[in-house]
Amino acid sequence: MLGGGVGRRARDARRTRRGDAVVRWLRTRPLWWPVAAAALVAAVVVGWALWPEDEPAPRQREYRAETACLLTGAQGVTAPESRPVWAGMQEASLATRVKVQFLEVDGPQTAENAQTFLASLVQGRCDVILLVGEAPVGAVAATAARFPAARFVAFGAASPGPNVSVVDVTDPAVVQREARDRVTALASAKD
Repeated sequence: MLGGGVGRRARDARRTRRGDAVVRWLRTRPLWWPVAAAALVAAVVVGWALWPEDEPAPRQREYRAETACLLTGAQGVTAPESRPVWAGMQEASLATRVKVQFLEVDGPQTAENAQTFLASLVQGRCDVILLVGEAPVGAVAATAARFPAARFVAFGAASPGPNVSVVDVTDPAVVQREARDRVTALASAKD
């Protein structure tokens, strides 16, 4: 028994010396590696938290095949008489996905000059052409006679014809509703 007890004490003494050696070794090593490990972990966590999210894929608006066009005077859709017409067309486009676009008469604001711009919209295959302003509305009669298959809506004093509708209203809310209804009708006629 004495031999077994001495062996155990010797073994315990060796364990203690080994444990002390590990502690001494850790104490003699520089403390930069635990700091570096902590910094690395912190950098990974911060980087993950601040990483930008994926942007959603751009969504393309699917338009219908129909197009409604607006011919305005030189001020374009910012002119007081053009604003309600353009707003109504945009409302209808959002609701029906009909394409809408506008063109300004450039140069002299005469009916003769506006005929060129109006003819370009007809040849651009606009399904319905809305006109607002003195020069564009003045050009509709001559252009409508040259292009009987085209459909025109004049907002102002014009003569109605087989392919020309006239909206002679001055209330902007009514004008906007009329423009919206004309573009919406274009979509529902093709459904």
